Amino acid sequence: MSSTSRRRPALVAAALAAALAVTATACGPADGEGDAKARPSASARDGGDTGAGIDGLRLPKELPAALKDFDPEKWRDGEWRNWDRDDWLREAKDFVNPIIEGLWDPERMKDAEENDREVDDPGIGDGTGGEGDEGVTDPDPAPKKAQPAATPYRESAPAVGKVFMDTPKGSMVCSGTVVQDPRNPGRSDLVATAGHCVHAGSGGGWFRNIVFVPAYNDAALEAAELERASPAEVAPHGVYWATWAQTTDHWISSGSDTGGLGASQDFAVLRVEAEDGSGKSLEETVGAAVPVNFDKPSVASIPSVRAYGYPAAPPFDGLTMHTCADRPGRLTLSESESTMYRIGCTMTGGSSGGGWFARGSSGRQVLVSVTSIGTLDHTWLAGPRLGAEAEGVFEAVSGKSAGRG
Repeated sequence: MSSTSRRRPALVAAALAAALAVTATACGPADGEGDAKARPSASARDGGDTGAGIDGLRLPKELPAALKDFDPEKWRDGEWRNWDRDDWLREAKDFVNPIIEGLWDPERMKDAEENDREVDDPGIGDGTGGEGDEGVTDPDPAPKKAQPAATPYRESAPAVGKVFMDTPKGSMVCSGTVVQDPRNPGRSDLVATAGHCVHAGSGGGWFRNIVFVPAYNDAALEAAELERASPAEVAPHGVYWATWAQTTDHWISSGSDTGGLGASQDFAVLRVEAEDGSGKSLEETVGAAVPVNFDKPSVASIPSVRAYGYPAAPPFDGLTMHTCADRPGRLTLSESESTMYRIGCTMTGGSSGGGWFARGSSGRQVLVSVTSIGTLDHTWLAGPRLGAEAEGVFEAVSGKSAGRG
């Protein structure tokens, strides 16, 4: 990571009887973010769902009504940093993410960090569960040490990448997975991640400048090596901007950076487009996409899951991909939240949104969850069981992709 000092939000210890706190595993502010600025590199290109542009910036064909006074010149030059509550777009229909060419250069990517979201309650339920999973919390899993993913990532985990976004706290990171799009077989432009990686929940709105970088730091270069690395080594497949994003209504209305509210439906889908305007789909570019299982399979039916991500909080630095494998258990945070999957894993902040893979009935790997929360002492992770709400998000974003290309 950068040799400059980092700003990290203070971690607040839980004060409940069980004394166990859990935290979201997303991202955090980068030093010097206020000085970061787009560096236009080429004339704007129209393509996909983008409309007219100015030098170095491409716009959606339709801007949200809330942006009726939108000035593309000001946006390119940093107006997106205005997080005034009245100007912070919140509703699903309001998402907008103009492509600013060159904004996410290797140095800016390297300096983005994780954001900590504390949860005070370790869970409810007695661990018996009967015949169903709902309302159950199993005993804490034993920690599983996160292992470095094999390099090159574009061969060992081609569907996995890093998500970058700008928030009121600064530049942040999450993880994501290229997922299959039934409406565009073999040509998916969809990425699954966590809801809190794209939207602030009940206290705010959509984050900005959201991009996906598949196989980030493909060869697992160390910080000093990454300082000298070429853009192709940092982002071997390039940068993909989210031209649309959607998360669950539950996350938008209930999601919180404390208390774990919204975590059980902390799921989002991005539709992306290459910054270079190549027109080639994400799936064709990386050579892989993972199907998603929205049937909320029981923990008894899943012998093992493997979670991937780019953990950024110590002892990790966010530069390299890691993975954990474990048999999932159940976690219920509160009566207002449905039961989640939980595995032992020492990955930290930055792994949020990373995919959880399990073997499906066909024998192929399928996505069954994404990382949402984990303990402050980094012993386990939890993710939502993907059901009707998550499938509705997926279908909505897929529908917007129909007929493209």
